[in-house]
Amino acid sequence: MAEAQAISSTATPGVSRREFLTYVWAASMALFMLEIGAVSVLFALPRFKVGEFGGIFPFGRAGEVLPKVGEDPKEFPEAKIWLVNTEKGILAIYKVCTHLGCLYKWVPSNFRFECPCHGSKFQLDGTYIEGPAPRDLDRFVIYLKDSTGRVVAQTDSQGNPLPVSDPNLLIEVDTGNKIEGKPAQKPRA
Repeated sequence: MAEAQAISSTATPGVSRREFLTYVWAASMALFMLEIGAVSVLFALPRFKVGEFGGIFPFGRAGEVLPKVGEDPKEFPEAKIWLVNTEKGILAIYKVCTHLGCLYKWVPSNFRFECPCHGSKFQLDGTYIEGPAPRDLDRFVIYLKDSTGRVVAQTDSQGNPLPVSDPNLLIEVDTGNKIEGKPAQKPRA
């Protein structure tokens, strides 16, 4: 009878060596996939700081920063924008041409933006005039804030000029929130 008990206790073994290694391998693969997923999520999340392209640029008081209506636009290379003040309001225009990505220039003698690469031309407000560009110049969203930091007004989803009612309002431009220009109205041949 003692032999039968000894055989029955060894006949039902716990986890075999093969099963143990399979569990260890599966656990290590699960941990590896979890790490890859976490790194991918962290990599995909934007981490733009204030004053860095792709983030928000605070420019100061409207009365101090903006050009007067009818004057040349102000260039801000670190933000990659032109601040424009028109009779309808202000615009933050992206400095990259919509044709092939060249950096266009403001030409004061012609009072317009001109791309040196392929000759596209745009009005002060970024509206297409002529050339191979497929659309108007792109714009960024502008926030007007009061002294407490509360948003008083912001650019609409079409990128229309934002009227400035008070020269003491603070201007912030969100370079991570681009509004594509409207398709160019090219003359028919």
